[in-house]
This record gives sequence, C-alpha cells and structure tokens, in this order.
Amino acid sequence: MLEKIRKIRSNMAIYITSSVVSLLVLFGIIVCISGILSFTNAFDEMNSTTTFHMAYTAASLVNGDHIKAYLAGEEPEEYARTKRILDAYCHRMSVSLIYVIDVDQSDYERFVSVFNAVDNTVDDSNYVPWEIGHKRETTNEEYRKSYEALYAKEKEYATIYRLRPGNGLKPHITTIVPVTNSEGDVTALLCIQRPIHELETAIIRFMLHIVVIVLIMGALASHLAARSLAKWVFIPIKRVSDEASRFARENTKGEELGDVSRFEEIDTLSRSIDKMETDMVNYIENLTAYTAERERIGMELSFAKNIQHSSLPAKFPAFPDRTDFDIYAYMKPAREVGGDFYNFRLLDDDHLAMWIGDVSDKGVPAALFMMAINIVINNRASMGGTPAEIMAFVNNNICEHNEANLFVTIWLGILEISTGRLTFVNAGHEEPALYRKGGSFELYKTKHNVAVGVFPDIEYTSYDIHLGRGDKLFVYTDGVPEATDMFDKLFTTGRMLEALNRYRDGAPQEILEGVRKSVKEFVGGRPQFDDLTMLGFELK
Repeated sequence: MLEKIRKIRSNMAIYITSSVVSLLVLFGIIVCISGILSFTNAFDEMNSTTTFHMAYTAASLVNGDHIKAYLAGEEPEEYARTKRILDAYCHRMSVSLIYVIDVDQSDYERFVSVFNAVDNTVDDSNYVPWEIGHKRETTNEEYRKSYEALYAKEKEYATIYRLRPGNGLKPHITTIVPVTNSEGDVTALLCIQRPIHELETAIIRFMLHIVVIVLIMGALASHLAARSLAKWVFIPIKRVSDEASRFARENTKGEELGDVSRFEEIDTLSRSIDKMETDMVNYIENLTAYTAERERIGMELSFAKNIQHSSLPAKFPAFPDRTDFDIYAYMKPAREVGGDFYNFRLLDDDHLAMWIGDVSDKGVPAALFMMAINIVINNRASMGGTPAEIMAFVNNNICEHNEANLFVTIWLGILEISTGRLTFVNAGHEEPALYRKGGSFELYKTKHNVAVGVFPDIEYTSYDIHLGRGDKLFVYTDGVPEATDMFDKLFTTGRMLEALNRYRDGAPQEILEGVRKSVKEFVGGRPQFDDLTMLGFELK
C-alpha cells in the first residue's frame, strides 16, 4: 500500500512536468511562427534583386580594361569622369557606398581601392572616402570567400548581410558584382552598400510579439504550476541553492545534500552540487599549480626575450673608435619575442656589413627562425662575397631546413667606407630611405628579389649606391609604415618620410628616436600589432 502511494505521489512530477512542458512547447511554437513571419517579411523586402541590379548597372559604368592603368595613375581624364558618374549614381540610388576594389588573388586577404563613392546622408553614417591606391585587409572570411568565388566566376554576384556591423556602423547589406574587361575576365569587384532601415521595423514588431506572448504564456504557466512547484520543487531547490551560495562564499566542502526530493531531477541536481563541490576544491588546487606554471612560462619567455636581444648588437656607439661613420638600430617586438632582426659588423677596416629582416610570423617560432637566419648571414658574411652571393647562400640554407614553411624579407648591404660605395640586395623587403647631405629623405626604389625561404636556387641581384660624407641611410621593417591607430589607419611611408625629414639633421640615434616618437603619437593607445625595427647609418 505504501509503495502504491509513493508511486502515485511520484506521478505528480509527470503531471507537473508534462503541463509545464506542454505550455512551453506551445509557447515555443508560437514564438517561432511569429518570429519566422516577422523576419521573413523583413528579409523578403531587403533580399530583393534591386540591390543586385543597381550594382550590375554601376559595374557597367567602369571600364574593366583600365583598372591597372587607373592604379598606375594613367587615364586620368577617364578615371575622373568615371569617378563623377559613380558619385552621382551613389547619391541618386540612395546607397551609402559604391566602391571598386582590386583584390589580391593570391589569398584574397587584401585589396586596393580603385573608386570610392560615399553618401553619408543616407543613414547618417560617417564613412571616409578611400583614395585610389588605398590598401585594406579583407573584412572577414565571408567577404574573402565571396571575392574568391566571383573572381573564379562561380557566382554571378554575392550579397552579404551586416545586421550588427559594430564600430558605430548602421545595419546594411553589401552586394558584390564582378567588373570584367573586353575579354570577359574579372579585373576588379564593385561593391554597393545599402542601408536596411526596414529591418529595424521588423525587429520592433518581433520584440512586441515576444513581449505579449511571454506575458500571456507566463501568466498561464505560473497559475497552473505555482502551487505544485512550491511544495514539490521550490523548497528542495532552496536547500540546493543555499548550499551552492555557502560554497561560493567559503570555497570549502560542506555536508553532502544527498536525496532532497522525491523527484529524480532534483535529486540529480543535489548530487551534482555535491560532486561540484568536490570537483571545485580539486580545481582550486589544480589552478594554484597552473598559476605557478604560467609564472614559470612567463619567466622563460622573459629569458627568451633577453636571449634574443643579446643576439643582436645593443651597445651604442657600436664602434666608439671609428669617427668616419655612425650607426644605430632599434627593435621592439609586438610580443615578448618577435621575428624582426637587425645586425651589422665590420668585415675588415674598410668594409661594413649591415642587414635587417622580417620573418613571416610572430612570437616564439618567428624568434627561433630569426635567430637561425641571423647566425647564417653573420657566418656567411664573414667568408666574403657580394651581397647577392651571400643572400643566395642564405636562401639555399634556409630552404633546406625550412620545415615550418616560413619565409623572411631581408635587406643586406656592404659598404666600402673609404669610397662610400654601398652594394646591397633587397629580398622582398621595404624600400630604404636615403638622405643626401643638404637634401631630404626619399625612398630609394629598386627591383625586389624573391624573399628568402620561398624557393631554392634563386639568383639574387645586387645594386650600388654611392654615399657621400654626410649622407644617411634608413632601413626598416613593415612595422613602421603599417603601424595602425585606433581608427585602423596606417602610419604609411608618407608619414614615415615626414618624420625622417623632421629629424634629418640629427645623428642616427636621434633620427630613429624621432621616428619612434612619431609612430607612438600616431597609434595612441592602440596595442602594437607588428614588430617594429629600424636601422640608421651616417657616413661622416
């Protein structure tokens, strides 16, 4: 008899659970139907073909045969005329942006702006027009895949929804269509961005539905379950809650709750609390050990940083007994250790070798790779030979042992101090800046060689510069011109040259400190993204 009564009383759980679940299922169905209807209507309006037709028409206004010419500064009259037409079309169609981009087809991770029309009055936005040649990173993976599909002609167009774009931007859709040349090849992409005001109305309708449904269904569910839940659920759960609160305050193991209710679900919860207390006590002990381990790793990284810096010349003046030249270098990794490096050494009394490099990675792997390359260059330079011969040897050596598939850009020069003849090789590195006495710093541009570690058996080409007394040389890694501020703007080589010329009358150390100060003021509080390395030289 007692067993039958116990089963009947236990069946209350089935009754309460089934009632609540039924109401919640009904509630869920209504919410889903309501949400689907609201959002379907909103997206039906926005996901029409009008944006595609606008983009397709705009693309027909761009001469796909002249994209590269525009970027090279050619066809200025045609470019200006097309720019005016796109600006007028942007205002006429009430869209935020129309822009044409030339995407890097090697990985579709970057692009260059060709045209950029902006109308901030459409949705009270604050877009700043891109100048022609402005370089940008691809926004995200969705954009990258769309670019790749359009260049491969796998799609006629692509539409991307940005419902929560962030950074103060308004919800919008972007439709992307290809710009083709006379032969039908895709030479660029045209993107048209259109605000979606209607979506806000749909969201408001959806939220109103949710509020009304929650109020109605909540009242019904509460009225039906309140009495049963108070007796059979709330009191046992309060015991469990009190024990959980006590453990949160004290972090000590208490008495086990055991079986606190006739319902299996609540009993399971109480046993879970008991297990949680045991596991948490063990976790706290393990966390203490883990924290100690992290501190040890941090100390090891600090040692690695010291080792990396000790592998590079850091004592200045580097050659205190030499008055016929002055050299200074600076490096600041983005992390504890980095992939940038610099070095210099006297090969004999009349020849100075100096080099700078940037590994295609950051952190510990790049630091190890950098140290290996620095050693190889240093050893090979001491054996003599031209910069091209040294670079070819280094490249083959690195390719032979490059299991991590990294590569490195390097600028390497050997100066004959008595004559001022500087022979150098540029393996995919940034252009150096040259200062002639009485003049100003300017980029010294030459044809680049392939970066080290990409292919073996590369024949490198050397170039010569003649330095006069009072001339100065500045070499650097891309961490200088690509330093980024809080608004994702780059420092650029233009600002770098302005900083160099601001401090051009100083010694190499003063010049580098001036550039570093200018970069720091530009980026503001933005965390450093890339390693920053500079080397300055003056022939006296």
